[in-house]
Amino acid sequence: MAESAGVPVTLGWLASAVGGRIVAGSPARPVGNVTTDTRALQPGDFFVALRGPRFDGNAFVTQALEKGAVGALVDAGFDRRPDLEARQEPAGIVQVDDTLLALQQLAHAVRRESGTHVVAITGSAGKTTTKETIAEFLGLRFRVVKNKGNLNNHIGLPISLMQLRGRPDVAVMELGMNHAGEISTLVAIAEPDVRVWINVGDAHLGFFASADAIADAKAEILERAGASTVLVCNADDALVMARVSKFPGRVVTFGEAADATVRAVEIEDRGVEGMRASVATPKGEREIETPLLGRGNLANVLAAIAVALEFDVALDDIVALARQLTPAAHRGAVHRLNSGVTLIDDSYNSSPTALRRALEVVAREPRAMRKVAVVGEMLELGNVSVRLHEECGRAAAAAGLQLLFTVGGPPARALADAAVGAGMPAGAVTYIENSDQAAGRVAGALGAGDLVLVKGSRGIRTDLVVDRIVAEFA
Repeated sequence: MAESAGVPVTLGWLASAVGGRIVAGSPARPVGNVTTDTRALQPGDFFVALRGPRFDGNAFVTQALEKGAVGALVDAGFDRRPDLEARQEPAGIVQVDDTLLALQQLAHAVRRESGTHVVAITGSAGKTTTKETIAEFLGLRFRVVKNKGNLNNHIGLPISLMQLRGRPDVAVMELGMNHAGEISTLVAIAEPDVRVWINVGDAHLGFFASADAIADAKAEILERAGASTVLVCNADDALVMARVSKFPGRVVTFGEAADATVRAVEIEDRGVEGMRASVATPKGEREIETPLLGRGNLANVLAAIAVALEFDVALDDIVALARQLTPAAHRGAVHRLNSGVTLIDDSYNSSPTALRRALEVVAREPRAMRKVAVVGEMLELGNVSVRLHEECGRAAAAAGLQLLFTVGGPPARALADAAVGAGMPAGAVTYIENSDQAAGRVAGALGAGDLVLVKGSRGIRTDLVVDRIVAEFA
């Protein structure tokens, strides 16, 4: 599609959008890319001075201007210095009561001015894979932007939405959360035309009283919708489906359920080779193959198909592209290394539900000489952490592993003990306190033909184990 002129953000436009006061600079001055981090700032950027419990962004304004920023958004705590006025071209300074709120208001104004269609995704597991897959499918017809990295919270989403200044056709945004009310805030900023709710799981149980409480928080994705809004949701997730009946727009479902709008049947799990299924849609039935691993990722692909069909992407084009999908870094990437060692790198993050799905992939792989798992402690599970780790230990034993390494604190030890209690030989299970120590021991234990899964929460740094395995067997 032909490109249109971008959203012309000037100092005056910005000040009006956020209810701020220009205290220096010309209202006509163009505003560059927006950043909150002076370390990443490039000449021409506009600096937003956020304030936190341990920092005050106002203290970095001078540094930002010295690095080439055209101006800054500051709060009442900003102390104007004479050298700002002494610059050859005065910096553009806009003052507001709350710079975080102003950043969010600016992103919302850009979103409205752009005319871009916004797709927003929430769920406990698989958001990034779903986002990437939707963006790939929609990219067959449209100019698409998406969150960069994990910029998906109350600060990251506004930064991501500033890409809409270029008036892309579609923006695909994941919405992250770890407390009630956060999704509500993000929905108000992004005003998504299409909302995608992929699942409710046990991630972040440390912040919530129950899975129902997590579901209620995720259900904020339904807020501020109208009759023209589309909801794409998981027909197989009872917690999701129990909350969508009063959605005022149109509901499109995906999954294996008999009444799903986009339905997978005749599913074949091919282990490290990915998934195959026959998929029935309103636009016809096709066989879908994808190298993405496991039924969780198949559900993510079904969600993406449902969204793409809403945008009239041709089903045959979707099928062709599904065969070429690749996972995001450290999110189920398969590395075939020397000596026939196959590594599944799923070290970016973990939760009990996601771990069980990954273990199912290992269990269904028929070609490995030995099956090995390196399981890092799963964080943010609160007072149910030990119980959930024990359940995962039993799942690890049921997956037919020959070796299991667990890494982290007492919950990781509980997982190891539960695996032994469920029948794994004690000599096949090793508990290690940290990933630095685990890296060498795991690499030294691997041999020809092994399949090894590495998965854990980011704070445990199981990516260090991945790096050592790749270095040893590259």
